This record gives sequence, C-alpha cells and structure tokens, in this order.
Amino acid sequence: MRIVLLTGPGGDAQGWGDMKVTESIREAAESLGYPARIAYVAEEADFFRLIDRPDFDIVWSALYHITPNEKFIGRNAAGTWVADELDARRIPYIGSDSRTMKAMIDKYQTHEILAAGGVAVPAHVLVRTGDDVTPVTYPAFVKPICESRSVGISDESVVHNEEELRRRVAYIEGEFDQPALVEEFLPGDEYTALVLGNGETRECLPGLVSVEDRHYKNYRILRTDLRGVGLTRISLAGERTEEARRLTDRAAEAMGCLDNVRIDMRVDAAGRLRIIEVNGIPGLKPHKSWAPQIYTLYHASPLGEDEDYRRLIGAIVESARRRYGL
Repeated sequence: MRIVLLTGPGGDAQGWGDMKVTESIREAAESLGYPARIAYVAEEADFFRLIDRPDFDIVWSALYHITPNEKFIGRNAAGTWVADELDARRIPYIGSDSRTMKAMIDKYQTHEILAAGGVAVPAHVLVRTGDDVTPVTYPAFVKPICESRSVGISDESVVHNEEELRRRVAYIEGEFDQPALVEEFLPGDEYTALVLGNGETRECLPGLVSVEDRHYKNYRILRTDLRGVGLTRISLAGERTEEARRLTDRAAEAMGCLDNVRIDMRVDAAGRLRIIEVNGIPGLKPHKSWAPQIYTLYHASPLGEDEDYRRLIGAIVESARRRYGL
C-alpha cells in the first residue's frame, strides 16, 4: 500500500507539524513496510495535479484545505477542501470524511453536534460584532471558531463583562477574520484523549494536561505561548480515566470520527468533564506532541519512545487500511 503524505505551507498550523515532522512520519511508515512519499502542495494547482493522476493507494493529509497561510487555519469559505476533492474522486484517505473534518475545524459546529447527541459541552454562543450578547453569562471564555494549538488564546480570553467581551470579539474578527465562540468559563483541569481506530476497535486513551503553576498568569489556561515550547506535560488521567473514556467515545461516535483524532476536555465549576475541542489532524511531532506522549503512556515498548512512535503511526495507517480493505 503506497502512501502519499500531503502537506504544504499550512501543514504546521492545520495539521501534524512541519516538514521535519512529515519526514518522521514517512520514515516510520516505510520502516513498517509502507512505501511513502511527501507531496508538498503550495497552491491548488499542485494539489489537483497530484490527485488527477494518482500514483498512490491512500492519502494522509496534514491539511484541511489548501492555503498559503502558514500561521492560521482560517475558514477557507471559497477555497478547496482536501477531503471534498478526494471524496469526489473516490480516493482513499486516512482520517475522517469531509463532513466531519469541516465540523471539527468549526468549534461552534462541533459543540452543536455534540450537544444534539447528548454529549457534555460548555454553554456556548457564536458572537460577531454588534450581536446581542444578553445570553452570555460571566465569566466567559472567548476564542476563534476555527483555530487550534491555543491560537488566539491569552488571559484576555477570559472576560467578566460586556465591554471586555465586545473588545475580545473585535480582536478575533480583526486578527483572524472569523467570528468568536463564547463559552462558559471552565475553571478546572484540562484533559485530552488520543482516539485510535473505528467502531468496536476504537481506543480512547485519556491523559491529564499539566503546566507548572509558575508559567500561568491570572488563569490556569493554556495560552498560545505555553504550546509548542515543551512546557505542557501529559500524564495518566487517574480517577478521571473512565469518565474521560466514556465521554470521548461518545463524542467520537456523535461526530463520526475515523482512524485518529484527539479530543480535549476541561472540568467545569461543578466538577464534570466537558468537551472543548475535537482535533481532526492531531500533532505528531515525535516525543513532543500530545498524541505520541499519550501513546507511550498506554503502549510503552521496551525499545523506547522511538519504537512507540513507529507503532502509533502503524496503528493509524492500519486503521484506514482495514477500513478500505486495501
């Protein structure tokens, strides 16, 4: 089974990481017997040349959509979405289908789908400049609807009145060209779960996300500057393990997730876990990203973390291979 690893300028912001991470994935796949090559698509024409004459069996994409933007994910309202084009050509790919991918990148849609399925999410509203904000209760948490890796998150994301709320909404619209998701503020610990496989073979592996207290400012939240610099650590979820497993399994089912996602949660003021994000293309930087850290917690090999990483890549590829019968 020949794999093409699809990435481009947006590969780090949107997906598993930069070109070095992509090389790590390629090396792991090839060590498992899967011929793999990297296709770097800088613009839509590159992408269409690749998929109109496929010389591969399956695509694994770091991109939700094709964009020259290296910093943000964005909404790409009028652009090309990778899974849309692969579905249209019936080309197999690793990960969730187009409908689910688009829902996962839109945090408001994610919340709406999960809430409709009876899965616990924060109270939430979508807010644009000038909207009525009387439904909002304070303190509230304000973030972009289409970003990941804590992009757009700072202590100013926690607002206590309408003036602060409107100021933050205006910032998000100006900086990211997207509306704001306004949630109830969840003051408790943050958890995340690596989700592998499909249906009865789905495995939900939760972990506790921690940062040393000295790195926080006014609130115990994962600001942008705490991500990607080795300050976050993942440990076993302890007494929250079964609660987190049940919650993330229900969330994956409600969303229609396939093969590999990561689901983030926080504890609300009443002590209950609530889903805050479903990440359709989790980071895969060896040793550093949350997914490899979690995999090692549950499936540590005597050969060390490099072997754990290889097995994680193998588990993701095998999940899609079995699903397509390749």
